[in-house]
Amino acid sequence: MSTPVINRKINLLQATSINMIDMVGIGPFIVMPMVVAQFQDGMFIWAWVFGAFTALVDAMTWSELGAKYPLAGGTYQFHRIAYGEKGGRLMSFLFVWQTIIQAPLVVASAAIGFAQYLTFLVPMEVWQQKIVSGGLVMLVFILLYRKIETIGKISVVMGSIVVATIVWIIVSGLATGHQPVHILPQGSSSFFTLAFWAAIGNASVKTVYAFLGYYNVCHLGGEIKNPGKNIPRSIFISILCITTLYLLMNLSVMRVIPFQAVHADDKFIVSSFMELVYGHQAGVFITVLILCIAFTSLFAVVLGYSRVPYAAAVDGNFFKIFGRLHSEKQFPFISLIVLCGLGFIFSMFFRLSDVISSILAMRIIVQFISQGVGVVLLRKKYGTSQLPFKIWLYPIPVVISILVWLFLLVSTGWFAFWGSLFAVLGVVIFLLKDRISTR
Repeated sequence: MSTPVINRKINLLQATSINMIDMVGIGPFIVMPMVVAQFQDGMFIWAWVFGAFTALVDAMTWSELGAKYPLAGGTYQFHRIAYGEKGGRLMSFLFVWQTIIQAPLVVASAAIGFAQYLTFLVPMEVWQQKIVSGGLVMLVFILLYRKIETIGKISVVMGSIVVATIVWIIVSGLATGHQPVHILPQGSSSFFTLAFWAAIGNASVKTVYAFLGYYNVCHLGGEIKNPGKNIPRSIFISILCITTLYLLMNLSVMRVIPFQAVHADDKFIVSSFMELVYGHQAGVFITVLILCIAFTSLFAVVLGYSRVPYAAAVDGNFFKIFGRLHSEKQFPFISLIVLCGLGFIFSMFFRLSDVISSILAMRIIVQFISQGVGVVLLRKKYGTSQLPFKIWLYPIPVVISILVWLFLLVSTGWFAFWGSLFAVLGVVIFLLKDRISTR
């Protein structure tokens, strides 16, 4: 049973904006010092290049699958179709299994990050930060409880704020900074050392996280106009735009702040940068804009994830109640309510950084690597003659993508183990559920 189209109202500009605001949350501003601190030789920019390369090669898989199967749910639908009857049900169930836990945790972590960054402006106790994070989740819920075409217009406005903020940072640093930024090896440094690649591995876990979201339109596939063209275009445009902005932003900030002075826990580095360039008021203003960006990203994350349980429920592979659409506004409101409700609870009661890292490791296995295998299976089953978009230089990008994801999985350390264990638990639950249903 295929998932019905909800309402194709999102155009190319809106789809690209949704991707971009998902990619640029508070993440790139917080992970910047973590990345710089990994490189004693100052060649931190290569971790961002590696992150962009990872997104680009993986985007080809997403583009081929998204253009061919533009359905609500994204990965859920790709796995269901690619892995056959029983294998497809297992893989799609695993994706929903990790999503129903991961998505509220991602929402909560973004809200908690927002509240923590707000302390640059307003000193708060922990309980006050919890009130802010919980309130933010509820505000996102209210904004998303409406028709999809309205959301598309909101996304364009939010995307404009994202781009304008980063451009201001870039121009400010390039115009005033004089600190050297090392792109090529200096002295005894080299691209061909274990230390360099260890730093790339550790730092790229952070930079890849900052790029995630380029595929968000695939979760909204049933709501994209002309999906055969607009889904691939929105994916590649968003990656190219965000890559340019990230690289220039990092170069700009580090031309003002010496990389030797950066510590991994310098969580307000961009605000400090603007203070050095323009004074305290500019630091306050950029902090406000960064908080706006964090909010817009949370908005896009909830929008995309809310479609996944809906798609699974319509297929009969999840609880039926999640398949209900709002009678007037035609969006999956039960899924939205549950996701935001759990996100609100988690934001109020949990510290999530380690949990999110482990579940991100699970995503590498269940989502990214499995999709690479899935696109190969689909080509063997159905050929390529009916594909609206074909992976360039196939199968090279698929092979490279899988190898890169494995490299990043190993780089997460113990989180790879916990993420894998969670996936195994999902398999056990699926088998038990399958056995009960066949009795």
